[in-house]
Amino acid sequence: MSAKHHADALRPGETQLTLPQAQDAVLRFIGTIRTPFTERALCPRQGDPAKGPLCRIEIAPEFEPGLLGLETFERVEVYYWLHEARRDLITQSPKGDGQLRGTFSLRSPLRPNPIGMSDVAIVGRDKATLHVRALDCRAGTRLLDIKPPRCGYAVQAPDKPMSSTGGML
Repeated sequence: MSAKHHADALRPGETQLTLPQAQDAVLRFIGTIRTPFTERALCPRQGDPAKGPLCRIEIAPEFEPGLLGLETFERVEVYYWLHEARRDLITQSPKGDGQLRGTFSLRSPLRPNPIGMSDVAIVGRDKATLHVRALDCRAGTRLLDIKPPRCGYAVQAPDKPMSSTGGML
């Protein structure tokens, strides 16, 4: 990925991988996210469910029936594709201070598969549009999925049996 595609230049000490052309899975975008953030620098590090700006999640019409029952939740997890993020960093210096961390130990949008997730507060719904607070992505970001939050009373699958060597059977 070229540095011209985004403004995320390497910081001192960061390392990137030289990767072959991605053999990406096929994802189906189910809508578009509308926020007041027109560039990455304006996005908060994490959204605020109480004081954050009101944002819209516009679901494609064919997926509107999938929202049935969502109004019973106060919050949902929103998954989206960070299409302008560079995908070749394996170590990063998140604050540009020279302290390196592995990409997988960060919530940085710069990662091999730039999937973002926000835990948002539902403010309301108008047909195929959800009104939410706590998004932290740019206007026009493509929506991948919406899920109810994980909770302590959810049915848990039974543990898988272990082999005598400690591995799963």
